[in-house]
Amino acid sequence: MSRKPNRPLRPPLKKKSDAIEILDRDPRASHSGSRDEDAQPSRKDAHLNADPRGPRAPRPPRAGGAPAPRRPRIEGDPVRHPDAHRSALGQPEGGERRGRSAGGGRNAPTTLTEPERLQKVLAQAGVASRREIEEWVVAGRISVNGLPASLGQKIGPGDRVKVNGKLIPLRFTQRSPRVLIYHKPEGEIVSRDDPEGRPTVFERLPLLRKGRWLAVGRLDFNTSGLLLFTNDGDLANKLMHPRYELEREYAVRILGELNEEQAKSLTEGIQLEDGPAKFNLLRDEGGEGANHWYRVTISEGRNREVRRMFEAVGLTVSRLMRVRYGSVELPARLKRGMWMEMPEPEACALAGLPAPQQSRQQDERAKRPVKLHRTQPRAGVKPR
Repeated sequence: MSRKPNRPLRPPLKKKSDAIEILDRDPRASHSGSRDEDAQPSRKDAHLNADPRGPRAPRPPRAGGAPAPRRPRIEGDPVRHPDAHRSALGQPEGGERRGRSAGGGRNAPTTLTEPERLQKVLAQAGVASRREIEEWVVAGRISVNGLPASLGQKIGPGDRVKVNGKLIPLRFTQRSPRVLIYHKPEGEIVSRDDPEGRPTVFERLPLLRKGRWLAVGRLDFNTSGLLLFTNDGDLANKLMHPRYELEREYAVRILGELNEEQAKSLTEGIQLEDGPAKFNLLRDEGGEGANHWYRVTISEGRNREVRRMFEAVGLTVSRLMRVRYGSVELPARLKRGMWMEMPEPEACALAGLPAPQQSRQQDERAKRPVKLHRTQPRAGVKPR
């Protein structure tokens, strides 16, 4: 019996793949008269184009030499579609595809990427005006991410803001504000809560799904005329803040007649309990006896300021009606107790925002007369 030599064990050699065998071939091994069909080009980068599946068998010739039929195109197949790469990658974020509603409108907001001040974001959301929000921050009624908020604090999309323990849904978007023009009659108070139970102006306004209506300034219980409402606290602050000095115009009926000395003191300035005051314009509108009317303008909105100024010169105001606030005039066809919504381009212009781009259908709709609304006070419903 023969004895096997004592040789060390070696691992079995792995079979090279077809692609490696092709690369290992010597291109000089082929004869000049015959060509090896399986050999790859003799280039340094030939391995980059090598087919890992190995050589392919040649296709058999078709009978009669007819060309091969074209593969039918299947609709909706992203693999066979010429722009399949676009479908695979999808549309870039940012809205390059524009639908029917593209081009503006109240529901086409512009995303704000940088953090904004807390009072500005809450005011834009219609929670309250900036002044009220600042008071709530000082009182500790607002928290950000579980901690008490501070004045001037900035918040971003990831912050959780609560008012009185209730989470406020915030969207960091810039939308077109809504503005209502209301002809306030006498006998209504500009407040949501009245201890005496008197009717309020908010009972006649339409309900909002989000936010609430903010009154731009106030009118006395016995004063009628133009009253503006908006769901944008930033716009309300802009219209009411003293630094903007928006002019208010009133039609005033007084008991008696105003002499030149009294008119001069009212236009040059008189002293009231809360500081000096004066009319920018005082014009006689005519009338006799107890029906004498004047037109006055003032750049402030202090409590009962017009009435107190006439009382300071010894005259009593029997009728007071606001006919203009800034650039907004009381429409002649808007009767007492009626309201109308300001068109969106005018509301954006009032807020200093660019006018939204509108479609042809929206342009035709904007040319129509603004609809007037007359509503009855809602019984048992707390105004928002």
